[in-house]
Amino acid sequence: MSYGSSDIGSGSGTATRTFEFGRTHVIRPKGMHQATIVWLHGLGDKGSSWSQLLETLPLPNIKWICPTAPTRPVKIFGGFPCTAWFDVGDFSEEDPDDLEGLDASAAYVANLLSTEPADGRILL
Repeated sequence: MSYGSSDIGSGSGTATRTFEFGRTHVIRPKGMHQATIVWLHGLGDKGSSWSQLLETLPLPNIKWICPTAPTRPVKIFGGFPCTAWFDVGDFSEEDPDDLEGLDASAAYVANLLSTEPADGRILL
């Protein structure tokens, strides 16, 4: 299963950026589906790295969703592009949060979960 991009705006009338999310890897449960876990990788990683490991765990009733963040310039790496759920600055309180990136990633994950059973257990 694969999911595409997300157009998310701040609602303030400013131009919106389009975030191109990478491939989402889904590991279906081998037994009865009892819970869904969305596994968000770290900075510079991708969903496929984790899906290979998670598939080996002895948890047959878990559905794993392993999305891949968009590739974007990341300030803490001097603007070098890598996968990131949002831009990361210098970890100080003075550095502004990337609310547009955070909102886009949150909306993307919410979209991934939109087809899950309403009464199901979901972990992030």
